[in-house]
Amino acid sequence: MPKIVNHQKRKEQLAEAAWRVIRREGLEGLSVRRVADEAGMSLGSLRHYFDTHAELLAFSMRLVSQRVNERIEQLPFTGDARRDIEMIIAQLLPLDEQRLAEAELWLAFAGKAISDPAIRKMSLEMHDELYNGFRRMIDSLILNKLAKDGIDAEQETKELHALVDGLAVHRATFPERVREDDLMRIVSHHLNRLFKN
Repeated sequence: MPKIVNHQKRKEQLAEAAWRVIRREGLEGLSVRRVADEAGMSLGSLRHYFDTHAELLAFSMRLVSQRVNERIEQLPFTGDARRDIEMIIAQLLPLDEQRLAEAELWLAFAGKAISDPAIRKMSLEMHDELYNGFRRMIDSLILNKLAKDGIDAEQETKELHALVDGLAVHRATFPERVREDDLMRIVSHHLNRLFKN
């Protein structure tokens, strides 16, 4: 009986192999051959799933975002806006090895976005997705009269987005300077400015 292969699962395994290569060697070290070696498969087998380096890179980049979104969807939301927002933000920060890997990958992609139009386009999509998520949070606080009076939703969204991005960058780049327990304390301090007392 022929072996049944789950193609989506295999593509995800290849993307995970690509992540390991990127974390070790940077995007410059990423090649389909290196990924095939990392995944323990032949180059021909890898090409069955990804025709080009660009396809592999695009899938790998989008999978990072997909995994974060899946975790957020599975959170045990309580209806307590403050707690729920903190839980969501915690999924975006490098608070464990998995989220640290995601932050490092995001930094690698973001660095390449400066010079690579295709990566820039994908990076901008993810940037906008994050921005829109933060905007929904702020709009919900205003709508439910949980935010301090007179806040500027656009400005607050930009500040929260920049804060979370900056914390992820600082922790991933300089973990000896920004400890894990600092991250949520800084977020909580910022949220104090948004919520009514």
